[in-house]
Amino acid sequence: MRPNTVKQRLQKGESIVNGWVGMSSTLSAEIIGLAGFDCVTVDLQHGMIGFDAAVPILQTLSGTAAIPLVRVPANDGPQIMRALDAGAYGIICPMISTPDQAEHFVSACRYPPKGDRSFGPSRGLLYGGADYYHHADETILKLAMIETQQGLDNLDLILAVDGLDGIFVGPNDLSLALGQAPSSEPTADVVVEAIAHILARVQVHGKIPGIFCSSGDAAAMRLTQGFKFVVPGNDANILKQAATAAVNAARGQIKMTAATSGY
Repeated sequence: MRPNTVKQRLQKGESIVNGWVGMSSTLSAEIIGLAGFDCVTVDLQHGMIGFDAAVPILQTLSGTAAIPLVRVPANDGPQIMRALDAGAYGIICPMISTPDQAEHFVSACRYPPKGDRSFGPSRGLLYGGADYYHHADETILKLAMIETQQGLDNLDLILAVDGLDGIFVGPNDLSLALGQAPSSEPTADVVVEAIAHILARVQVHGKIPGIFCSSGDAAAMRLTQGFKFVVPGNDANILKQAATAAVNAARGQIKMTAATSGY
């Protein structure tokens, strides 16, 4: 089976920079896939992508060096299994608040006897290889999102679930759950402390700490804190930021030229 180099590197303690695709365009996915990210997540929760659009995006990512991941819209077994069958090499699952929910998520990612994943890996065989069944359980990366007060309260029990590889922090929903306005880079003490607590407990359990960030600079800061799996914004925000910067630079140059020439 094709190795999941991202999971292998994370297990060695290395850091991973993950791209994020929310636009239903194979061209934008190809650009992100070729930009140097270690892996790319196709967002089926908040991205403008349905399953029918996700399959060609995953096919596009197969032509790049980036490992394909999927954030599913919910902790729903059939949707998780379908994303894996489509060739996802990792699943990010939102709104995990109890150990039972974490066990349900992990079980959907593993074949019997360890889980209840149904067999029919369609593109999984094409991307992973003919021996997919024999190695899929340990190859697939499984990250649970902690976004609620209940998730914080049950954090150690969630982290103790067998087969769960790590935690991915959703700062916006975590902020909302703690009574604050949504923010990818929260500054409220209660949210900052909650994120620090999550990081510390994940490290104690020897699992992977991940977090969504608003920019490359923010992602670099999170890496220095100890996070190992960071997202420096999604494709739409990166495009918006680059477009805005280009417009501002052009207008600044126009003004400077006009002032210099006496117009």
